[in-house]
Amino acid sequence: MKSQIYNQAKYYEIAFSFIDPKKQGNLFEQFTKKYGEIKVEAVLDLACGTALQLREMAKRGYKAIGLDASSGMLDYLKKESLRESVKIEKVKADMNNFTLKQKVDFAYIMMGSIVYTKNNNLLLSHLNSVADCLNSGGLYLIENLNIDWANPKFWKPQIWTMKRGKVKVKTTFQLVPRNLLSQVVTQIIKLEVDDNGKKMEFIDKDEVKIIAPEEFKLLVEKNDKFEFVGFFEREKVKPLKEISSNNIALLRRK
Repeated sequence: MKSQIYNQAKYYEIAFSFIDPKKQGNLFEQFTKKYGEIKVEAVLDLACGTALQLREMAKRGYKAIGLDASSGMLDYLKKESLRESVKIEKVKADMNNFTLKQKVDFAYIMMGSIVYTKNNNLLLSHLNSVADCLNSGGLYLIENLNIDWANPKFWKPQIWTMKRGKVKVKTTFQLVPRNLLSQVVTQIIKLEVDDNGKKMEFIDKDEVKIIAPEEFKLLVEKNDKFEFVGFFEREKVKPLKEISSNNIALLRRK
């Protein structure tokens, strides 16, 4: 299904502007210093969207590459990177099957976007593509695997509102069980926009797959190009002690 939301880069960025790019940039550097085995000079943001984190990394002097399948997102990123006077290389490609002109030292995917691998074969293809562009000893950081489905809160809608100037965006995010035998759920994202009094609504529905923690580790092992470093808290370099929807999975290229 063609996305409505990812053609609305400005509203998408406002909807998710609760993130703190500076804190996340600090977190990336803490992870790479503690668990990486190489100096980080080039970074890759997968399914980058409007790439708030990547723009921050570019400001810190890293060579920054943003990959996304959406032309609208990349056009917006081009405009914003020019406005902020940061240099970002933009790559339009499917995150599950891509190549880069050069290798990078650190890669990451944020906000649960790993879910768009959609099945185990695509996840393996995704890992192959990431591995092929990541230098040995470099880290791949994955934020928010959907691993907390046993918690009733996992299935409840999340609703929040963000504002920028006279633009207000109300976001509803929900996962709905579809076929739990095959671990398939429907992911629903709805943006209700009030842009200076003009009201609009955009909604996406995607069938995606939940991956259990041990299943994920087995898939990484099957791929055989990464070491599984661990599951961590989302905002700290601290191992995850109990299952949580707020998590980071960390891999290191062999």
